[in-house]
Amino acid sequence: MYKSNDNFQMKIKNTNLESFITLDQLGFYTGNKRTVNYIGMHLFLLLMLISALVLFASNAHSMAGAVAPIKKMLKVQTDEYRWISLGAGYRGTGLWTENANSGNLNNGIYSNDNARLYLNGQFNQYLKFEVNTECFFCNNTSSGDNPRMSYNILDAIVKLEYNRYFNIWGGRMLAPTERGELSGPFFQATHDAFKTPFFSQDFSTKFGDGGAGRYGRDDGVTFWGNAEPGIIPGTLGYAMGVFRGLDSSPAAGPNPNGTILTAARITYNFLNPEKNPGYYTSSTYYGKAGDILALAFGMSYQKNGAGSFAHRSDFLGFTGDLLFEKVLPRNMGVTTLNAEYKQFYADYSTAAFSDRDCFCMFDGKSWTVTGLYMLPTKIGIGHFQPYGRFTSIQPNNSSNREEIETGVNYIIDGFNARISAYYQHGDLLMKGLNYAPGVSGPALDVFKISFQLQI
Repeated sequence: MYKSNDNFQMKIKNTNLESFITLDQLGFYTGNKRTVNYIGMHLFLLLMLISALVLFASNAHSMAGAVAPIKKMLKVQTDEYRWISLGAGYRGTGLWTENANSGNLNNGIYSNDNARLYLNGQFNQYLKFEVNTECFFCNNTSSGDNPRMSYNILDAIVKLEYNRYFNIWGGRMLAPTERGELSGPFFQATHDAFKTPFFSQDFSTKFGDGGAGRYGRDDGVTFWGNAEPGIIPGTLGYAMGVFRGLDSSPAAGPNPNGTILTAARITYNFLNPEKNPGYYTSSTYYGKAGDILALAFGMSYQKNGAGSFAHRSDFLGFTGDLLFEKVLPRNMGVTTLNAEYKQFYADYSTAAFSDRDCFCMFDGKSWTVTGLYMLPTKIGIGHFQPYGRFTSIQPNNSSNREEIETGVNYIIDGFNARISAYYQHGDLLMKGLNYAPGVSGPALDVFKISFQLQI
């Protein structure tokens, strides 16, 4: 199992937002009169999804038979503690966005969300390694795009795993904070999952001078483990790390002295324990882990971790998240609830937004909640899972932004094969990651069809 995170879509939308929303319009209108029936369009997209699944259903058995031998071929094992494995993952999205000027839908575009290779291995009873690659900013291929598309190392971790109580990972890895970060894009309950403000290593787009990491990763060391305290039934998990954090030059950026970033997360599983590699998480288990009730708290701190050289401040971020998953009796399906709250403190002067070297982290609070229900009956080659989501972001010095989302997942093989069709409405797209005073933008409708595959 390979976990990783991604702020790809949000960054892409804000990197080249103007071109993203000014595509030629679809012909769902007459003259200037808006005649799009969005509920009808939503149903139309879902019917397209269902039709595609029906076409593939006849090949279901041959497809399933072909995957198992491939998985076996991708792992070489000499004994219990010496092995190496290769895997891959891909996620993509077709999307149609409302034109802000006319109110009609733009032509659909296709987004390459993720394209990853996974390399994992073990040398002996205690020593392991993990190397993952990623297509960074996959859609940024024009000469003027910044950052540009590149294919490079996502994770590079050496792991000393002694026992369940105490283990050490070192290298380039996810900083332990929130469930969303640690589930990554491939182990989320929904496809477009990253909506609340990012921590430093996910808000940044590069390592080194002026950067704080990328795609939730930073260079550092993490200590993690779990145990049953016995006072309250359940399992306590912990992860804490020290990372490079925001790295500023002596003459630009808020951190010229190179202070480090610390991050930590504790989780209590009151029912069944979550079984994941290391300190990684999942945002659902599709009922295969039984009943789950997990409450977690995370934090991240760096002195001089926000603002600019002239207007700097410390950064302190807190997050709390809840996962509740219930396998309903009498084979009535599986319900899942994900909830998250964040409070960030980055009290730099608003004058920093005018500075070229500003690392303008979010300052304020945000929350999101997602409810899902997986139907018990298998239809075709998978299970349908309708869901709804609401997100609210409330910066201290900028305008609030909200988004509602409703859709349906078609679960073919857990996280290895899934198709999603969904509708979003809100102003997150237009306002994006700009938390400066006076930011405005209309609420838009967005329709998406996404899929992911892993081997």
